[in-house]
Amino acid sequence: MLKNFFKCGLIGWCMEIVFTALDSLRRRDMRLMGQTSLWMFPIYGSACLLSILFGPLKNFPAWLRGSIYAVCIYIGEYLTGAFLNKHKMCPWNYETSRWNIRRIIRLDYFPNWFLAGLLFEKILSKDRKAV
Repeated sequence: MLKNFFKCGLIGWCMEIVFTALDSLRRRDMRLMGQTSLWMFPIYGSACLLSILFGPLKNFPAWLRGSIYAVCIYIGEYLTGAFLNKHKMCPWNYETSRWNIRRIIRLDYFPNWFLAGLLFEKILSKDRKAV
């Protein structure tokens, strides 16, 4: 589990850096600067907990598994965001999005979390088969 925690943390960091760098294209900033926060490592690392669902969901279609993973990621994002907000340490603020809930989650990010969940499933399931 610890190995998967570190794997998910690193993968999450990389995904966030690439995502924020690609967003700079929208602003026509060709430096493509990506960013993240140290707080995000344990948040992304906690995606290793999704592996608990892999067995029970293995026979479900990908659209349903991805949707369940996205909901789980939203719950994790909301809980960690609310905790960090309470201590004035939250590295994200979605108040400019009309799809935000309490500035902590963005409903329009559902496709991102859907794909991230399936990516984590693919990566972590490889580890399970190798054991």
